[in-house]
Amino acid sequence: MMAMAMVLSFLFPLAGTLILGFYGGRLGSRASAIVGVGSVGLAALATGVLVMTHPGGDSVAGVTLWNWISVGDFQPTIGLAVDGLALVMMSVITGVGFLIHLFAAWYMVGEGSIARFYAWMNLFVFSMLLLVMGDNLLLLFLGWEGVGLCSYGLIGYYYQSSANGQAAMKAFVVTRIGDVFLALGLFLIFMELGSLDIDTVLARVPEVWAQGSATANLAALLVLGGALGKSAQVPLHTWLPDAMAGPTPVSALIHAATMVTAGVYLIARLNGLFLLAPDVLLLVGVIGAVSLLLAAFAALAQTDIKRVLAYSTMSQIGYMFLALGVGAFDAAIFHLVTHAFFKALLFLSAGAVIISCHHEQDMARLGGLWRKLPVAYGGFLVGGAALVALPLVSAGFFSKDEILWQAMAADQTGLLVAGLLGAVLTGLYTVRLILGTFHGEPGSDHARNPEPGTNPVTHHLPLVVLAVLSTFIGAWIYPGLGDIFPTAPGESTSTGHTLLQILAMGAAIAGLLLAGWLFIRKRDWLAEQVREGFGAGLWKLWHHAWGFDALFDRLLVRPWNLMVKWLRVDLVNLMMNLPALIARVLNSGMVRAQNGRVRSYALMMVLGATIILLTLALTPGGAA
Repeated sequence: MMAMAMVLSFLFPLAGTLILGFYGGRLGSRASAIVGVGSVGLAALATGVLVMTHPGGDSVAGVTLWNWISVGDFQPTIGLAVDGLALVMMSVITGVGFLIHLFAAWYMVGEGSIARFYAWMNLFVFSMLLLVMGDNLLLLFLGWEGVGLCSYGLIGYYYQSSANGQAAMKAFVVTRIGDVFLALGLFLIFMELGSLDIDTVLARVPEVWAQGSATANLAALLVLGGALGKSAQVPLHTWLPDAMAGPTPVSALIHAATMVTAGVYLIARLNGLFLLAPDVLLLVGVIGAVSLLLAAFAALAQTDIKRVLAYSTMSQIGYMFLALGVGAFDAAIFHLVTHAFFKALLFLSAGAVIISCHHEQDMARLGGLWRKLPVAYGGFLVGGAALVALPLVSAGFFSKDEILWQAMAADQTGLLVAGLLGAVLTGLYTVRLILGTFHGEPGSDHARNPEPGTNPVTHHLPLVVLAVLSTFIGAWIYPGLGDIFPTAPGESTSTGHTLLQILAMGAAIAGLLLAGWLFIRKRDWLAEQVREGFGAGLWKLWHHAWGFDALFDRLLVRPWNLMVKWLRVDLVNLMMNLPALIARVLNSGMVRAQNGRVRSYALMMVLGATIILLTLALTPGGAA
């Protein structure tokens, strides 16, 4: 039963992709939606069966489908392995993914080819399942690359606009930079350890490498490079806000349940490697802290509701990296799960606003929607409460509190302060987002006359289920994976935990109170501050996300384009063609000389004789 459930959860999304890819043109929109939603729904049911039959924890259930490659000692298989960590990831991918697919059946009506959309979405889910279920790193890398390919197709779904195509290409190229680092890391691991089987690698790492060794540090750095690209952490984060060019359900799938969490999963899965490289592990935490703060400040100055949520995602992934950096792998996965619930809720609620207001998503042109779109407004309130970690009632509070506690227990004061400051900033931009979208006066006719979604299955049901999971109920259902990972710092002591909880509650409430004071009571004063002077410059800097795009454009993009322009004329090829060019010129001259005219021949003989005599006369000793 367990093996069958594993295989079916893996194959159902692939079957949906094949049906829609080969026969989607013959199916109508309704049939395509049924196939797309149903395949992921069946995968979620199979995962549910696996949850009920799997013993959990570090127990591994595996099945080998066939041998993939056999070259000497290199014999990776197409094999599936599921332990507690993989099971949690599968539940998020298929469960939250199913709700997103279901909501998309309402959202995507009239938005282009439904078959093409769901074919990419199903392939995305299949690739992510392959990533987390593969029993070797080569299979994981195949799923890793599949997710990147699907992101290109989905972000550029509205391909009629060149800006969307550029956003898709940007995501593809930036994440490929990280993928190159990951590939080099896998080469190094195989060269040193002789295997890419995950269990074998984790068993051999402490036998072959000493803690802090140069090789262990290099391997961990290369793997970290791959994680930074997929999880959009500094400096490989610039693709994430532009990925908002895709349909909103795509944004929900990428930013909640799948792609951006792949880097967190990768580091957690290879925790044995990173524990042998403590300096690199600390670097993971520092990058997470920097990312969460930079993204939180950037979110404060965005006007597009989806870009606010995009920078929010980057910030929350930063919390997960912070947890990984202090060795709290379980806390990182805990926040990954709760984040999937409330961020999917926020994105789908944003999608409901966008479609209801005829694709309007600028907060300056929204407002006054709280009575007209009550379901979406409720989704924003519940999801926003979880995002700001509202004490005791929201899922985000429990997971974020665990991260901050582990940072405190690890005696990483700097990371703890960054986490608390991030909590305050989260309250600021979340309240600004809700007020700007739903309160005040409508800023356009689209906001004055929205068309609320009324379908109780495809519109209401996903939002209601995700809203329930974003409360403390979502935190309660997390099984805990402490027996899979090494002991976290906070598991060996409880000193100061109560104080930390008070600080965490205080940070969340302080952010809400400060937001209310700034965006309600001091709204006019604040608007005046950002219009001119230092405040205007600061707002512009945050609006452009600290200028990383401009910096990369000058350092990388422009020199590359200039080099491409220079190389349009291939100098090497030109040099290779030069002898042929000379031969053609000489041949043309000889052909012209042989014209059959006696006068021409006589003239040529005279000219030739003259040239010879002049040469002899002018050459020293020539006359002799």
